[in-house]
Order: sequence, then structure tokens, then C-alpha cells
Amino acid sequence: MTLLRQPIVYIISAPSGSGKSTLVNEILKAISGLDFSISYTTRPARGSERNGKQYHFVTRDEFDRMVEAEEFLEHAEFDGNCYGTARRFLTEAQRKGTDLLLDIDVQGAAQIHQKVPDAVSIFVLPPDKKTLEWRLRKRGENNEDDIRRRLETASREIEEYERYKYVLVNDQLEKSIERFEAIVLSERLRREGRTLSEQERAIVERAERLRLANLKDKVQPILASFRTLAPSAQP
Repeated sequence: MTLLRQPIVYIISAPSGSGKSTLVNEILKAISGLDFSISYTTRPARGSERNGKQYHFVTRDEFDRMVEAEEFLEHAEFDGNCYGTARRFLTEAQRKGTDLLLDIDVQGAAQIHQKVPDAVSIFVLPPDKKTLEWRLRKRGENNEDDIRRRLETASREIEEYERYKYVLVNDQLEKSIERFEAIVLSERLRREGRTLSEQERAIVERAERLRLANLKDKVQPILASFRTLAPSAQP
């Protein structure tokens, strides 16, 4: 009997507006054998969102039924709405021999680590508070109360960065995509347990520079920029 390959589970978390969704979309195009878990939510669809594309939209009763049946790897409630990652995505990845990328918040990441201790966690940070505020305003869909609330939430979430294995400061998109790709590929290379080529060693070294322990000094000014929480008058 052939043993099924255990998928590498990658967790990516970030404050709203940090560019996480763009990074996820780009990495899924760049790297093969990487599945993406589409979360379930009880919130209504917004704008052009489609069921099964951005989220699986379900009723609160259906969500509660899934919780009761232990169908979620993790689930949490935020701003009156529920969000969860279905366990079936991990089972499907194992069956197909692929890895799995989860886009979840810090609460969900903690739950995943309890069930998948060797999950690879990545925290995406904006360069500073001012940049994050500008990105939120650029969306054109957030009023001042929404922006203030998201910045306050971001100030709490970024304090959790030390729980993650890697930290990715999303300052320039192209470079951030390259860094994200290096993390994913290096973790695969590490688990293959073979002698690496010179090019492969360079990938591992690039990812190593993104480990939490090697980026703490760079993160401190970002944390300091969030000490003033009120949105500025100009982006």
C-alpha cells in the first residue's frame, strides 16, 4: 500500500490592506502543485464576489452545522460574521499530492498550528501605517469609520507577528512575490532531504533571510508607526 504524501501547509496572515490577496494570486500562478483553500463565511457577498471564488457563502445555520460536525480545521467570528477553513481541503491535497495554502487571520493560524504543528506560517506586513492607510483609501470602498476600525485591528494583529516563522514586508510587489516564492520553494527543498544544487541553496538562503529571527530589527519601525491610530487627513 502506497503511503500518501503529507502536504506542506502554508499559512499566510496579514492586516486588511497589506496586499495579501494579490500575493496569494500571484504565487498560485507562479508555483505548481499548490492548492488554495477558499474559506467559508456567513457574511453576504460584496460587489462582484462569487460563491466558490472568493468565499463559500453559507447561512449561519449551515456554518453552525459544519462546526458541530467538526468539518473545520479552524473557524472564528469577526465583526459579527463567521469564517472557517474546511478540513476537506487538507484531505484533498493529501490525495492529490499537492501542498496547501491557507489565507487566514491570526486566530485561525493559532488553531491550525494546534492541528498541523509543522505548518509554515508567513506574516505579511505593510511598510508602515501610512502606506496601509493609503491602500485602504485607494480601494474606494471604505468610509472613515471602516478605515479607523481596520487600522485599529491592524495595530493589534501586527503584534502577533512573533508567532510566525517568516515575516514578509510587502513594500514592492515584484520583490514581495519573489520572497514569497523563495519561502514556498525552500520549505519544499528542506523536506526533500537531498543534496541541493547551487541554485537551490541560493533559494534556501534567500528564504532564511526572511525568518522571524533575522527580521526583528526591520519590523520595529513598522510597529512604531502604528502607535498613532487615528487616520490622517491625507493619505
